Amino acid sequence: MPAAAASLTPSQLNTLARELLEGSFPAVLVEGEIGNLARPASGHLYFTLKDARAAVRCALFKPKSQWLKFVPREGMQVLVRGRLTLYEPRGDYQLLLDTMEEAGEGALRRAFEELKQRLDAEGLFDPARKRALPTFPRRIGVLTSPSGAVIRDILSVLRRRFPLLEVELLPVPVQGTAAAAQIRALLARADASGRYDVLVLARGGGSLEDLWAFNDEALARAVAACATPVISAIGHETDFSLTDFAADLRAPTPSAAAELLAPDAIELHARLEHLQRRLLAQHESGLRERAQRADRAFLRLHAQRPQARLEAQRQRLVHAQLRLAGTLAQRLQQGSGTLRTLVAQLRAGHPRRRAEQLRGQFQALVARLRANHPRQQVERQRERLSALAGRPRALLIQSLQNDVLHLGGLARSLHAISPLATVDRGYSILQREDGSIIRSVAGVAIGERASARVGDGDLQLQVTGILPKRGTGNAT
Repeated sequence: MPAAAASLTPSQLNTLARELLEGSFPAVLVEGEIGNLARPASGHLYFTLKDARAAVRCALFKPKSQWLKFVPREGMQVLVRGRLTLYEPRGDYQLLLDTMEEAGEGALRRAFEELKQRLDAEGLFDPARKRALPTFPRRIGVLTSPSGAVIRDILSVLRRRFPLLEVELLPVPVQGTAAAAQIRALLARADASGRYDVLVLARGGGSLEDLWAFNDEALARAVAACATPVISAIGHETDFSLTDFAADLRAPTPSAAAELLAPDAIELHARLEHLQRRLLAQHESGLRERAQRADRAFLRLHAQRPQARLEAQRQRLVHAQLRLAGTLAQRLQQGSGTLRTLVAQLRAGHPRRRAEQLRGQFQALVARLRANHPRQQVERQRERLSALAGRPRALLIQSLQNDVLHLGGLARSLHAISPLATVDRGYSILQREDGSIIRSVAGVAIGERASARVGDGDLQLQVTGILPKRGTGNAT
């Protein structure tokens, strides 16, 4: 005898039924007559939607019931949109509603949904084809009625947020059978003119019939084909039109479209001031750093320039000349005294030989005086200075050349002991994945990944076996 199927509790059965209903049915549109209408204190609406042969329970909860544009009454024909579910505690099959409108708009709503699905299937509403709005538009074209409150609201927001933004009103009817064609023609002219950074389609709220011009298929295609970015701001936040889906951006209201387009002048001014302060601080810091570097370089250059060395040599020469002049004056005084003594001795009647000796001494002293004359000393020092004038620059060049040769020798010595030089000779450096050097097989495991650096690149390796040094054991 086959085993009996496992039994279910009523709550389990209702849960399964609810999941089946919710998973099998998408959102549905249902038209019917309101019956058994109840409005409890919670603000929810409960009623049945019926026709001549059947009825279904419906529930419209408070957050969504507050958006209704009419007051539901017993016997009223309505069009509702919602999803099927099951109220588990009582096992009641019901519709949870998202929207509800009078049945007079039902045909328009169905036509709107069918056209929307068809255009969406063509890819007309694909987000990938939508263009980003400019961050700072310069001129905006607004297609709306010149006599409505919409243009006044838009201009008020733009003047408050960013008065420099240029706005042009492109007057066009926004309601009626001919409105769609006129909007489409004006939109095409504005786009072809290239005058505008952004175009805005704007209209105030109204019924589905009032907004029907913006559900025109040709207008939706024209909006999608515009080279200029388009914002659609039609009706209130709960109103949707085909231009909303075809445009590059949908604004919930015309005022919200102005808020999205115009940057906040106060916030922008504060941001610019902050950027200006940062730029000035960076500029001043850079100037200070460069001035300090220039001062240090000037001091080094001033200390090493040949003119400074020549000036030092000139000062030494001046001091030497002054000392030489003093010494010569002192010796001249001494020579004059000796000369006077010799003359006195001659006059006193010394012998002729002595006179000749004295005359020879006198002539030698005269020759020494002439040889040590200040003019002669100055001339010799000038010649020495001329010979030394070119030596500082030659010494500086020779010193720099010696430093370059020494630095080249150090570089060659460093390269000779560098691991990279060893790699260039055909060896390699083994590293683990963390960059550490592999120095012994004892620190490596089978399957571990490593890299080998060779002269012209890196090799990625994986350890498949370990062979110890010959004579130390068997291979692993």
